[in-house]
Amino acid sequence: MNFRRLLSCGLAVMLVLLTMAGCGSDNGAKQGNEERTVGGQEDGSGKLDPVTLKIMIPGDRPADMDKVLREAENRMADTLNVKLNVVFVPFSDLGQKTQMTLASGEEIDLIFDAPWLHVNQMISAGFYEPVEDLLKQYGPNIINSRPEEMWESNKFDGKIYGIPLGSSHAMGTTYLVRKDIREKLGVPPIQTYDDLIKFAYTVQEKEPNLVPFLPIGQDSQKYMSEASFRMHFDYDTRIQKTHALGSTIVLYYKNNDGKVYNLFEEMEPKVWDWILNARKLYNDKIIHPDVLAIKDTDEEFRSGKIAIHNTNDFGVKDKDKQAIAQNVPGGEVEAVTFFDMTPKKNISNFKQWNFLFVPAVSKHKERAIQFLNWTQEKENYDLLAYGIQGENWEPVGEDQYKMLNDKYTWFPYAWIWNPIHDRLNASDPEEVIELNKFLRKADHFEKDILTGFEFVSEPAANEIAKYNTIEAKYFTAIFNGVVDPDEYWTKFKEEAAPTLKIIQDELQKQIDAFLAKR
Repeated sequence: MNFRRLLSCGLAVMLVLLTMAGCGSDNGAKQGNEERTVGGQEDGSGKLDPVTLKIMIPGDRPADMDKVLREAENRMADTLNVKLNVVFVPFSDLGQKTQMTLASGEEIDLIFDAPWLHVNQMISAGFYEPVEDLLKQYGPNIINSRPEEMWESNKFDGKIYGIPLGSSHAMGTTYLVRKDIREKLGVPPIQTYDDLIKFAYTVQEKEPNLVPFLPIGQDSQKYMSEASFRMHFDYDTRIQKTHALGSTIVLYYKNNDGKVYNLFEEMEPKVWDWILNARKLYNDKIIHPDVLAIKDTDEEFRSGKIAIHNTNDFGVKDKDKQAIAQNVPGGEVEAVTFFDMTPKKNISNFKQWNFLFVPAVSKHKERAIQFLNWTQEKENYDLLAYGIQGENWEPVGEDQYKMLNDKYTWFPYAWIWNPIHDRLNASDPEEVIELNKFLRKADHFEKDILTGFEFVSEPAANEIAKYNTIEAKYFTAIFNGVVDPDEYWTKFKEEAAPTLKIIQDELQKQIDAFLAKR
C-alpha cells in the first residue's frame, strides 16, 4: 500500500472515530489541546488555541519578513491561530548553530537540515521526530504536493523523518559570471570550463581590482569547493556523493554500478586532476586568497569584487542582479552552466538536498505539521515564497513570477518548497527556464540503481561523527587548492582512512543487501 493510499485510509478512520466520539459522549469536546488540534473548539468555529511556532532556517532575514509573517498570521487567525517566530541562521554557522540549539534542549518546532549538513548524525542522536503518522493525520496537502518518487526516495532509517524540499529531480549548478567584465574584455560567451578559466586569467591580467574566482570554502558546504563542484559536469565517470556522507566525495559512487569507492584506497585520476587544478588556480592567485575565511561568499560576490562565483541553481537570482547593478555602475551577471540536457545523460535517485524536520523536543508537533499543510495551498505558498502580491512580486501566467523589489528574497528551499506550486522566474532567459523545466520531469533521467535505497546510519554513527570531525580539517583546504595536495592528502589519509573504511564497508554491505532483494 503506497503512502497516498495510507493517507486516505488514515483520514477515513479518523473521521469515523471523531463521529463516534461526538455521538457517544460529550467528553470529546472537553479534551485538552491535543484533541482540539484536530477538531477545533467546541463552539464549532474551527479556531484552535493560540500557539507560537519557533522555526529555524538558513539564510538572511528579508526586509519585509515581518510584514509577510503578519499577513500569514492574519490568514490563520480564525483557524490554526498560529504565530510564527522564524529564526534565520547564516549558512556559515548553520551546522554548529542547529546542532548546539537542539543539544541544549531549546524548544524548536521546525528546523532545516540536509544530507550535506548533518542530517544522518542528528537522526542517529534522536533529535528528530518521525512524521509519517503526523502527515497521515494533518498533512494531506504536504503529501499531495510531492510525487510518490520523492517520498519513497527520501526516507531515513526506513522512516519519513523530514519533509523533502525541492522542485526538481537533479540539482541545477551554475557559475555566476560578471557579464559586463567579460564583454568589456572582449571575451566571447563562455561555453566550456576551459573558457571559464581562460576568462579568469584574463581578469587577473586586465582587471587587477577584481578577484577572478571565489568558490565556497566553508565546511558546511564542502561539496561546493572548487574541485568537488566539478563532479556536477562529469559525464564520463559520473561521480556522485554517497548516502553515508552526503557532502563529500572521498567516498563516492560512479557509473551507476552500485559500488562504493574510496579515494584513500585508490585515487580517482579525474578527481586528482581536479584537485591539482584547484591548487594551480590558488597558487596563481585566481582563487580568492581568503577562500576558507569568507563566511558569506554570496555577499562577497554581490559587492562587485569577484568575477566568478559558483552556486546551486540555474540562472541568476534577482538579489544577485540587483546587488551587482547597485554596487557597480553598469554591472551585470550571467549564469554559465555545463549541464547536458540530453535525456538519460544525467542520473537521478530522486533524492532531495533540503529537508524540514520536527524536532523531538517540540511541544507543538501536530500544529507544526498543520501549519506546513497550510503553506502547501497555492495562495499561501505564493505568500511565503514570494511575499506580498503587488508589493514584492506579481504573477506571470500560471507558473511564473516577477519580483518587484528586493525586500523579500526567494527562499522556499528552506521551509516550504514543492514542485507543484513553485513558480519559475519570468525574468530568467528562456534557456534557463527550459533547464528548470527539464529538471522537473523524472523521465529525463537515468534511474539510479540505488533509487529507494536508504542508509541506516546507526551501525556506523560513531565513525561518521569521527570522520566528519577529521575531514573538516582537510577537505575544503585541499579541494580549494589552499594547501599542498600531496602533503595534506597524506596527512588526511593517515588520520581518517581507518575510520572511513568502516563506513565504506557498512554502506556497501547495506547496498548489497538492498540490490539482492530487487
